Amino acid sequence: MSDGNGGAAISPPALAPPPRLKVASYNIHQCVGMDGRCDPDRIAEVLREIGADVIGLQEVSSRTGARSDSQQMDYLARALGLTALAGPTIIRDDSHYGNALLTSRRVLDVRQVDLTVYKREPRGALDVDLEVPGGTLRFIVTHLGLLPGERRTQVRRLLDILGTPSQSAIVLCGDMNEWFAVGRPLRWLHGRFGRSPTLPTFPAGFPLFALDRIWVRPRDAVVTWGVHRSPTARIASDHLPMKAEIELGR
Repeated sequence: MSDGNGGAAISPPALAPPPRLKVASYNIHQCVGMDGRCDPDRIAEVLREIGADVIGLQEVSSRTGARSDSQQMDYLARALGLTALAGPTIIRDDSHYGNALLTSRRVLDVRQVDLTVYKREPRGALDVDLEVPGGTLRFIVTHLGLLPGERRTQVRRLLDILGTPSQSAIVLCGDMNEWFAVGRPLRWLHGRFGRSPTLPTFPAGFPLFALDRIWVRPRDAVVTWGVHRSPTARIASDHLPMKAEIELGR
């Protein structure tokens, strides 16, 4: 191709595509599968299949014991080569239980959010800032309560800590325990983040209810949303994992 002066035209350099990040949310049910067997290796296999950079986990149990897999969060982190952050909601002398985050990204800050309502089961959120290409990603993983009034209070608290929109990208994920697609907690979160798809994740063997969710702000950063439905995922826990791929720098 000529440039009109007898020389070869020089094409402009191709622009590199924006970096992308894979995220996931998974209620691992203390690694107890649909067959009633506790098997952390199956959970690790499911997470390898997904290949996410950041994973929010719920119902993670870690207890004192001789077995290497009794400390589930640390066991999964070692199996996947990821950094682990604990967000326990129930702490005992010999064990703790609750949320966790696994990530391949550098951790900048960690905050624990108490979402317990009156004398109900303790609940919380793990609120983490991660270093990603082009800036910071705020990643929040939570597991809401079983009663409608409890969830409404918890979502109001989450919206309070989110504050006003910022330049940083935000991912909120977890087991929302919301059975009603038109329930107020979901409508409030859709109003702040934009609507996320209603994809059934529970029970894993024959999913009927969209209990697990991922929201991303800005909404147009989401490239894909989905539920991971591999044969191992259908038996490893009573929930299927949610996953999403987001484009950074939007």
